[in-house]
Amino acid sequence: MVLDIRPDKIAREHFDVVVIGSGFGSAFFLHGFLQHRKARILLLEWGRHNSHAWQLEHGTNTDLKDEQTYSSNATKPWNYTIGLGGGTNCWFAQTPRLHPNDFRLKSLYGVGHDWPIGYDELEPFYCEAETVMAISGDPDMAAIMPRSQPFPQPPHRMSTPDRLMKAARPDQHFAMPTARARVATETRSACCASLRCWLCPADAKFTANNGLMHVFEHPDISVCLGSEVRRLDHAAGSIRAVTFRHGGREHVVTGDLIVLGANGIQSAAIMLRSGVGGEFVGRGLHESYGRNVEAYLDGVDNFDGSTITTGLNFGLYDGEHRSKQAAALVYFENRWQHGLRAERGRLRQILPLVIVTEDLLEAENFVSLDENENAFINYKGPADYAVAGMARALEKLPELLAPLPVEKITDRGIRGTESHVQGTLRMGKDRSDSVVDRDLIHHEFRNLVIVGTSTFPSCSCANPSLTAAALSLRAASRIA
Repeated sequence: MVLDIRPDKIAREHFDVVVIGSGFGSAFFLHGFLQHRKARILLLEWGRHNSHAWQLEHGTNTDLKDEQTYSSNATKPWNYTIGLGGGTNCWFAQTPRLHPNDFRLKSLYGVGHDWPIGYDELEPFYCEAETVMAISGDPDMAAIMPRSQPFPQPPHRMSTPDRLMKAARPDQHFAMPTARARVATETRSACCASLRCWLCPADAKFTANNGLMHVFEHPDISVCLGSEVRRLDHAAGSIRAVTFRHGGREHVVTGDLIVLGANGIQSAAIMLRSGVGGEFVGRGLHESYGRNVEAYLDGVDNFDGSTITTGLNFGLYDGEHRSKQAAALVYFENRWQHGLRAERGRLRQILPLVIVTEDLLEAENFVSLDENENAFINYKGPADYAVAGMARALEKLPELLAPLPVEKITDRGIRGTESHVQGTLRMGKDRSDSVVDRDLIHHEFRNLVIVGTSTFPSCSCANPSLTAAALSLRAASRIA
C-alpha cells in the first residue's frame, strides 16, 4: 500500500488493474474485487485526500470545485466531488433501492429503456452494499422491494407527520433508508440531525474516510493523487495504456484490466478524448427532476424526527400512468429549509416536502469536448415525461396528504439539481443500444469496465448511490 505514491515511481509501470476515480463505483468495485483476487492495482484520483477534520476546518468537501472541471451551455449546476472517495464525501446518504419495475420501464410501460439485469439479480448485492454502509431502514419496505436480509440498523425515528401518514398508508409510507447511522458504529457516531449532511459534523454519515479506507490502504493498492486521466490508449480491441496529467506533466501506465469510474461527466470526457466514442458515449446525461413544496398543518408539530429526511412515500410512484407521466417519490423533510412558520405557537406546524420524478435519457442532453478537450455539457432540459409526472404529482398531492390536517400547500419551485450525474455510458444488451453490457464491460474493449451512475440506462426517482455500489459489487464478483 502506498497512499499518494509519486507519479515518477509508477510511470511506464505495468499493473494488473488500473482504476480511474475513487467514488462509489470504483471503491465498491475494489472492495468486492479484493475479496476474490490478489493483484497489483493502481488507483488514479484527480483530487487529493481531504480528511474529515480537514473538511470541517475548511467548510468544504474538496479544494477542487466541480464547476472548474467542466463548462456548459446552460446554467444548471452538476454537483460532484473530486477527491479521494468522490461522492461519498458530499452525499446526503439517502439510500433507497430502485423499485423493481424501474428495471423494466420499456417492457412494462413502453417508454425509456429496460435494464439488462433485473431487481432479483441485483438484490444480494444491495444487501452487501447495505451491510458495508450499515444502512438504517424500515423493514416494512420489503412489501415493495423484497429483501433477502434485514437492514443492518433499525429505522430512524419518524416525525409526527410521518407517523400519521404511516398509520394511514402503511403500504406506501416508510422511514427513509439511510447511511446516516441510527446507532453508533465503531467508526461513526449516531446521527445528530444537525441538518448539515453534506459535511456531517458528527461523522455519522458513511464516507470513504470512515468506511472505505481499508480499500485505499490495502497492501495491493497504490493510490496516485492529483492525477487527472486524459486518455485511454487502445489497439486490437483492448485498452493498452492510461495517460494521466500530474503537476503539468503527462505520464503513462499500462494495465491488463482498466476500471473507469470518474463520474458521469468526466468518464464520458475521457472516452471522447480517447477516440473510443460511439453513438451513445456521452449521450443521455440526466438526473431526477425535483421540486420543493411546503404544507401548513393545523395543530400538528413537525421536526421531531431523528435525521434530516425521515419519510419516503410511494403513493405516486408506480402504475399505468408511467406510460405517459413519470413516477414521483415524495420525501418528508425534518428540516425547516424554508423557515419556520411565522405564527405564535405554530412555529413547527409546517411540513417541507421534496417531490422527485424520474427523467428519460434524451439525446439532446450530452457531454462533448470544448476547444481544450475538456468536458462540455450540452443541456436542453428535463424530458416532457418528467415535467408531466411532476404536474400529476402536484395535482394529486392533496389526496396523498389526506391523513394530515393540511391547511394549505405552497409550491416552492423547481430545485436546481438533485446532485446526481447519470446515464452518459449506459448499460444494455449490445452496442446497438448501449456502451457496456450487463456486467459493466465495454461492448468492444473487453478489458474495460465502466462503473458508477454513468451506466444507468434509466433514471429512477430514488437516489442512485446505493444502486451504483451494488452494481459495482456485482461486476467485481463476475470478473473476479
